[in-house]
Amino acid sequence: MISIKPISVGIFIFNDVDVLDFTGPFEVFSITRKQEGGEKQYLYSVCLIGLTDGAITTRGGMEVRPHFSINSHPQLDRLIIPGGYGTRRLMHDESLINWLGSFNLRSTRLASVCTGSLLLASAGHLDGKSATTHWTVLDMMEETFPKVKVDRNRHVIIDEEVFTSAGISAGIDLALQMVRLDFGDLQAKWTARHMEYAFDSDNFQRRLDMNTSL
Repeated sequence: MISIKPISVGIFIFNDVDVLDFTGPFEVFSITRKQEGGEKQYLYSVCLIGLTDGAITTRGGMEVRPHFSINSHPQLDRLIIPGGYGTRRLMHDESLINWLGSFNLRSTRLASVCTGSLLLASAGHLDGKSATTHWTVLDMMEETFPKVKVDRNRHVIIDEEVFTSAGISAGIDLALQMVRLDFGDLQAKWTARHMEYAFDSDNFQRRLDMNTSL
């Protein structure tokens, strides 16, 4: 079997992050693998990134320690920004917004789950693009970021190299769509089946807003 270099995925975590927003995508990427000749080959390497390397406390009280800080992480091919109440404060955190703004979309695909889109928008990555967020925040996003084309109907949106999804559990669908675009329908369906997660990529494809060069 030909060895494939794993795609590097970073998931940003912070105080008051919604647990499923980041653990859902983490599970998708961490179990995605090819199985040929009986040998397991994982297709992604996943790490958690925090503002610092200290532990954060999620919404609900789970304590999680990131692998890296925003100043110490390795090169990333993908960066996932989850949501939660903590995003409201972070929209005004200059160090975080500068960090997000430093990513070049030609080398790192960016994605948000739920209100993580507010952070991508704060960094300018959603200007002129179609995007979505948790249904309770659609009005706020539209009012705060007039350059963003807020979509109230679709579950996952891909606009060029930027992915956004609706709230919480939608992050699993977003991650599976990223797997599908990286490795094809069969791989995405295998990952979903392994998770015992209902995912019809053919039907889901029709629900996507696709303006992508991927």
